[in-house]
Amino acid sequence: MTIRMPLLRALALLLPLVAASAARAENLFETNEAALIEVLKTGEPAAKAIACKKLAVLGTKDSVPLLAPLLEDEQLASWARVALEVIDDPSADAALRDAASKANGQLAIGAINSLGARRDQQAGQLVADAFAAAMKADDIEAVDAAAWALGQIGGDSAVATLRGALKNESPAVRNAAAQGLVLAAEGLLDAGQQSAAAQIYDDARGAEVPVQRQLEATRGAILARGEAGIPLLVEQLRSDNKKFVQLGLGTARELPGAQVAAALVKELETASPERAPLLIYALADRKELVDAPAIFRAAVEGDDSIQLAAIKVLARADAPARIDALLQAAADDNADVARAAATALADMQGTRVNGHLVELLPAANGKQLAVLLNLVGKRRLEATDAVTKALANDDAAVRQAALAAFGETVTPAQLPLLVKECVAARDDADAKVAWRALKSAAVRMPDREACAEQLAAALAGADADDQAQLVDILGAVGGKQAIDAMAGVMQQGSDAVLDAGTRALGNWMEVDAAPVMLELAKSVKGDKYQVRALRSYIRLARQFKMSDAARAEMCEKALDAATRNDERELVFAVLERYPNEHSLRVAKAATAQPELKERAVRVAEAIEQKSPGN
Repeated sequence: MTIRMPLLRALALLLPLVAASAARAENLFETNEAALIEVLKTGEPAAKAIACKKLAVLGTKDSVPLLAPLLEDEQLASWARVALEVIDDPSADAALRDAASKANGQLAIGAINSLGARRDQQAGQLVADAFAAAMKADDIEAVDAAAWALGQIGGDSAVATLRGALKNESPAVRNAAAQGLVLAAEGLLDAGQQSAAAQIYDDARGAEVPVQRQLEATRGAILARGEAGIPLLVEQLRSDNKKFVQLGLGTARELPGAQVAAALVKELETASPERAPLLIYALADRKELVDAPAIFRAAVEGDDSIQLAAIKVLARADAPARIDALLQAAADDNADVARAAATALADMQGTRVNGHLVELLPAANGKQLAVLLNLVGKRRLEATDAVTKALANDDAAVRQAALAAFGETVTPAQLPLLVKECVAARDDADAKVAWRALKSAAVRMPDREACAEQLAAALAGADADDQAQLVDILGAVGGKQAIDAMAGVMQQGSDAVLDAGTRALGNWMEVDAAPVMLELAKSVKGDKYQVRALRSYIRLARQFKMSDAARAEMCEKALDAATRNDERELVFAVLERYPNEHSLRVAKAATAQPELKERAVRVAEAIEQKSPGN
């Protein structure tokens, strides 16, 4: 804005001086006013500038006599005004009025800006005279500053002056006057004088001024009238000008009162497909809960953008009618709509939603039943009877939704039932969902050892593919029961079992599994799986906390089991990573093996260099 240009110009003039005096200026941050006043008396320009800035915090009427003369200094006037604008004393106003009456050009504009910032009522006529002079001289920068200051100062006289300028031939003058009137109206509105503010807003918006000024004034005119401004609000919502429509939508979110929501609902009944979603989103952002039939219809029919907006409105409360409408939308053929409604139901807050969803299960079928079952899983609702019944449904979508729900709600005692569903699935699609559900259930069981025991019991009668799935889940569960069961089946297992087991070992998070891993690395069939098991064993030595002696022992055993240089190199890297006397012992022992000697010597030397006390 042009009102800021004087400060920018002053800064530009002063920057070289500030840079030259930076070292000296660092010492000026005294914490008392007297010291800063002394700087104003004797300091260099850069130091005075910083003192002015500090006086904006510490200054009182005692600083005003030293600040006032600086208002005539092109380099320091803006800095002086920084302090004078906030000093709480009439003498600061007087100093600024004196400067505004005597100065010219940018210095006068700066003083007028500060009088506006202080809302100095005694400066009203002075600023009005400056406004008239600026219009006569066609000095638009001065016009802007004076109009802004008049709007800040307010009062009948200032408003009359600005109203008169709305008829000026100059578009720039009319624009400045409208801005000043909007500011004056805002002051009245803040003071509780809504009627007077509304009239001023009307004057500004009815003048031949830029659209931005019309928008500002129209918003103010609506808000100043409260519920009486609803007709004007509706006028904006129906406008052909997108800017005024957006203004109406934004103001509809601000204007309080139930009648505003009612007006939006009424507009929704005749709105175009392009405008209807905008109205619904405005309703969604208001505090009132709207249960209008138009919203319910919008959620389940029509354009998808309208449905998505209506879903947002309905999701705000757990009334049964809202839940029913969202369930219908969740079964929509449009994937985006269905996903939005299902997400809204899954996240819905309130005490009634869970009970209502469970009540609907017995009579539901098809898509709606599948949606309900998915919600049972996501919200972890107690609905065992309905879920188990749905496991036998002829509709694959329903069965799979029931399997997923079972995985999220099954109790430890019911876990064997879910295992049974996995090994006796109707088809591959059901089996995929069932195994995923079992894994989800298993990892959340409170007693992992008991869970692993149940899963291990299922290994005996399972085929190779099912064993592989169970081994994968055991790996996710973890614990002693799990690792023991995995080791037993992997010793004689198929490729699928070995693949699943060794992959699970690669993510194992407990050192207690190390002996099993080492044994598998030595005895399991297939070089690939031996390598995986050994690498899992080495990973434990590298990553997990243990005593130096235990880590060195693991490394020693890994070197003995390794048949490839790749794994030997991994072991040597662990020894170097943890340099200590135990690691050194293992490295030196490895030098006795011809194929390891050269590398072992380098590792031993590195350990000696890194060891504490070397």
